[in-house]
Amino acid sequence: MSKRGRIELKRERVRLARLGKHKRLKRADYLDKLEKLQHRLQLIHQAYLTSRDRAVIVFEGWDAAGKGGTIRRMAQVLDPRSFKVWPTVPARDGERHYLFRFLERLPPEGAVAVFDRSWYGRVLVERVEGLATEAEWKRAYDEINEFERLLLDDGTRLVKVFLHITPDEQLRRFEARLSDPQERWKLRYEDYGKRALWDPYEAAVEEMLARTSTRRAPWAVIAGNDKKHARIESLKTIVERLGKGVDLAPPPLDERTRAAALEAFGRDFESEG
Repeated sequence: MSKRGRIELKRERVRLARLGKHKRLKRADYLDKLEKLQHRLQLIHQAYLTSRDRAVIVFEGWDAAGKGGTIRRMAQVLDPRSFKVWPTVPARDGERHYLFRFLERLPPEGAVAVFDRSWYGRVLVERVEGLATEAEWKRAYDEINEFERLLLDDGTRLVKVFLHITPDEQLRRFEARLSDPQERWKLRYEDYGKRALWDPYEAAVEEMLARTSTRRAPWAVIAGNDKKHARIESLKTIVERLGKGVDLAPPPLDERTRAAALEAFGRDFESEG
């Protein structure tokens, strides 16, 4: 197990209860690392805007594990015109194939899409709470692997992050949310009910990780009891995957823009850069 509290899986079995411990990040250290990672994300995103790259980021994890907080640290610095966050709820009765709504939300070239929960709901909440039949969720592992292979073959970069917290930490965060009137909206009655299903959910998560973590689309499983640590490790994973092999140098000015700028300002910005 990783001493950093992060495991990158490639078809290996993981036991969530044995996820490696990690040191808690001090605030100053956290802010320094966050600033550097956010700047790197900006450079990567800008490179995507002028290239044919596109990316999908999947966040899964326990309720109150910190998915939303991590996503907000990305949204703070990325251009909303080509960065989209899609929150996901379980499929409704009568919907088309469960993967269809995700196909509709895939990003175009130059863009990044984040799924706050995803198609993995079929083998998690829909499995555990009986919203899908056993035959449906059992065949979903192969369907999901094939779906992700199609994305990768089409040139989409894919990052999958699972944030893990302990039951005691989850209960502490529930209490904190109830104590803050501006945070209470995040908590629903159903969230408490799921705690009684912790063991079945944990078994479903472990099987999901084992059966859908592949060489090309591995899961990063991150210990989340310390929110600051979880955010930094999540952003590290995203930066590493999205930035691999990408030229982060700013694109040159086209000749018409360069000539117009020279006439307007009497300076050749391209040669200065």
